Amino acid sequence: MDIKEYKCPNCGGAVKFDSSSQKMKCPYCDAEFEIKALEEYNFDWGEKKVEETLNESELDDLSTGVCPSCAAELLGDKNTVAMVCPCCGNAQIVNQRLSGFLKPDYLIPFKQDKKAAIEALKKFSKGKRLLPDFFTQENHIKNIQGLYVPFWLFDAKADGHICYKATKEKSRKDSSFVYTETNFYSVVRDGSVSFEKIPVDGSEKMDDAYMDAIEPFNYKQLKEFNTSFLAGYIAEKYDVDAEKSKERAEKRIKASVEAEFARSIEGYNSVEIESSSINVKGSTPSYALFPVWVLNTKYKEKKYLFMMNGESGRLVGKLPIDTRKIWKYGFKYSGILSIIFAILFIAIFMLDKRGLVNVGLSAQEILMYMLVALICALGIGFGYVWSWRSSMNTAVSSGQANAYMVHDSLEFREKRDKFLYNTVSKTKR
Repeated sequence: MDIKEYKCPNCGGAVKFDSSSQKMKCPYCDAEFEIKALEEYNFDWGEKKVEETLNESELDDLSTGVCPSCAAELLGDKNTVAMVCPCCGNAQIVNQRLSGFLKPDYLIPFKQDKKAAIEALKKFSKGKRLLPDFFTQENHIKNIQGLYVPFWLFDAKADGHICYKATKEKSRKDSSFVYTETNFYSVVRDGSVSFEKIPVDGSEKMDDAYMDAIEPFNYKQLKEFNTSFLAGYIAEKYDVDAEKSKERAEKRIKASVEAEFARSIEGYNSVEIESSSINVKGSTPSYALFPVWVLNTKYKEKKYLFMMNGESGRLVGKLPIDTRKIWKYGFKYSGILSIIFAILFIAIFMLDKRGLVNVGLSAQEILMYMLVALICALGIGFGYVWSWRSSMNTAVSSGQANAYMVHDSLEFREKRDKFLYNTVSKTKR
């Protein structure tokens, strides 16, 4: 495996990319270097000349090697393009997987460091009342890695023609009935919208929902690819090609077009899509590496995965839930509501106008009212606690690509709202 490493001109130590200074830094003498300046030093790294294309069998064979610094064995898989030596900590880069058709066009460098990733997990866990009491103390960071994930970036223009069925309602009433008049409309929206650099991860092992959830990526930080940025981090090449990734990009585009067209429809009580035709035309996608911190934690023999956008610091993941706390807080809030409902019950049903106890209610009626109050309290109390579960899992994909719409690119060729017919229904008051 052909390995490349960056050496410090001062002390000869292996330098790494420092996310704080955005420079190359030597951990031994603390010297800092501009990336371009370091690239200009005439070091013999023992690089081998690589052909523009490599066949799959050659790529799959590049899985083991020797660290040039300490001679330790380096282990990776067929997708590894950069790694950190487990013995000496030096950064190593596999040149063959970054050449020719495997060379990325762009890269967003890390802005957040390892400490920020750990602090983000602590902040994410804070205030989660369903979290096991000893999770933050007992959980151990089994593996925290700064990983450059391969992404395909798609530019596209979408032409859409969507027909909707919409309604408007108005009511009137008399002494006996309530009359509801419903007007039905045919609504048509026809137009186009452009998208730029929609990211779709090209790694089979990365969870797509996690990758979508840590978006958006700030393209102001996008830089032309340079291997210097990989020093000190793990990086992988794609194993999902652009053609297959295009399917996910198209789904996100279509969902975004439908959402944007729907926002232009106002003043109706209900709007439903009757037919939707969206044609997506795109150019050749770009290939990029984006920074992600991957955190693996373990609690009671079960693994939990968290991922943080290495540029923006957005962290998503799924926290463990202590089912005993669901019962604990459910009964707690149900008990409080039961007391409130009991007071209201006494005030409404058992006291007369003079504030005296009304003895006209039978024991069965009192029991029935109390039972209804208890059921309502349990339903509301446990329903409230159950709603907390959503905050324990943020690794959910929005399924859209609105963040990558080109500004002011939405244009409508047709916006038509046509009245069809109306109906009138009546119900007893």
